Amino acid sequence: MYNFCSKFQQILDICKCHSENLVNSLGNVPRRGAVPLFSDLEVIALSMTAEAFGIDSESYLFRMLSQRGDGIPNLISRRQYNDRRKSTAGLCEEIRKRIAGDIDGGERCFIVDSKPIEVCKPTRSRRCTMGRGDTKRAPSYGYCASQGKYYYGYKLHGLIGTSGVFHSYDITAANVHDINYLDDIMLEYHDCGIIGDKGYIGAEVQLDLFETASIRLGTPPRSNQKGARPFPFVFRKVRKRIETDFSQLCDQFLLIRNYAKNVDGLFARIIGKISTFTVLQYINKINNKPIGRVKYALF
Repeated sequence: MYNFCSKFQQILDICKCHSENLVNSLGNVPRRGAVPLFSDLEVIALSMTAEAFGIDSESYLFRMLSQRGDGIPNLISRRQYNDRRKSTAGLCEEIRKRIAGDIDGGERCFIVDSKPIEVCKPTRSRRCTMGRGDTKRAPSYGYCASQGKYYYGYKLHGLIGTSGVFHSYDITAANVHDINYLDDIMLEYHDCGIIGDKGYIGAEVQLDLFETASIRLGTPPRSNQKGARPFPFVFRKVRKRIETDFSQLCDQFLLIRNYAKNVDGLFARIIGKISTFTVLQYINKINNKPIGRVKYALF
């Protein structure tokens, strides 16, 4: 318990250092109403600490915290924590972007890929209530080529640097093609190179990226593609970096196992997991350790 509280304070200090102009002196986003004693930054830090320790159950988390009431002062209830974690997801993402910029803000080469986020098995999709009433954010059916199976849920699109830090990501329905995420990248990035897999092949897309934002997109050719150039070995090696990141998110942070009952809860959990991943990379960097060894960052 002491170790959890000490790491909570360590992550809270990092959040405070990267939240300038985002929160007030009490660590809260300025708003009307009563001032909470347990600040917004503390909610974010508690969420990150739980993810870092592999605790993905709120029931277990608060049962553990209740064993020692003086561990974290002014601790809110489980229901309040659940509600405020959703409302502070945007603040958490802004802090994560600042931390990612401090790790490798000057990179000009990125890797793009996607990861399926299964909500339930396709046979149970008719009984799934997630996204019901909000068709724009509802899950859908998709196909994962690497696993060779259909699933019902969402798709996580990620853009990372060559060091393995997430610079941008988005969550879409499972039936959205990977290549559509490049439209969002084109609005935020320019004068850089991006490496993708075969799902991003498209001569028109590559030309549009280059002419609009001076982005050079490199992909491995298909076996029957005519006039294609060989994919450099160094690109194949670098592209595995994002696959390693997704594997770490699934292994340590249980990305594909969640207990969310609605879309906001699912998105907040995913934001918290990726933000925790970035914070642990930052801790490794300031301690002069390989940033990819996030499992040992707090120990």
